[in-house]
Amino acid sequence: MNPQHPTPRLYLVTPPLGDTAAFVRELSAALEAGDIAAVLLRLEDADERTLINRAKSVAAIVQRRDVALLLDGRAEIVARAGADGAHLSGIAAFEAALPTLKPDRIAGAGSLVSRDDAMVTGERGADYVMFGEPPAFRPPQGGEGLATGRRPPLDAVLERIAWWAELFQPPCIGYAADLEEVGALAQAQADFVALGDWVWTHAQGPAAVAAASGRLAAPAAAAQP
Repeated sequence: MNPQHPTPRLYLVTPPLGDTAAFVRELSAALEAGDIAAVLLRLEDADERTLINRAKSVAAIVQRRDVALLLDGRAEIVARAGADGAHLSGIAAFEAALPTLKPDRIAGAGSLVSRDDAMVTGERGADYVMFGEPPAFRPPQGGEGLATGRRPPLDAVLERIAWWAELFQPPCIGYAADLEEVGALAQAQADFVALGDWVWTHAQGPAAVAAASGRLAAPAAAAQP
């Protein structure tokens, strides 16, 4: 790790939620367990008013801790839900959302299947790019990982992050598929490390977030057997 590169922060990804009220206690404990920069809220389909109310209930928990709340897609309800922005999967979704989100809210880009895709979103104003997310985050057609139903190999994700960190200014998020990947993503100079569904099902519960924070602070040590 470049000694001048700051320690990455955590980016929490919720499971797809219907009943957000039932998730609030678990989310609150996770937010207390580590240095969380943002929460990406994934919502199950519902009518627009229900989606807005669910997002507002989570925003009340997240934002009072000075943590940003992003919606997975659904850029059209970001402002009414009081969210800070949206995470868009693929170039088409990203470009379509820009007029709604900019200049006041965050527009993050993921499901970027090539270096060219990543550079295009960066040039068009992405506030961050994400690499290594699972197929659930990917657009319905085309793209690495869709044919096999798997995310790109970790080595490919680390290479993409290191390339981005060396050449570009917008922050980069590396998606950790499990606790063991957190240190490697930090060493590759990701600015943020995303923790997904495995955090919510981990045997340690919210303590898994604390463990991930430890890997960020000392990734080289954490990577040793």
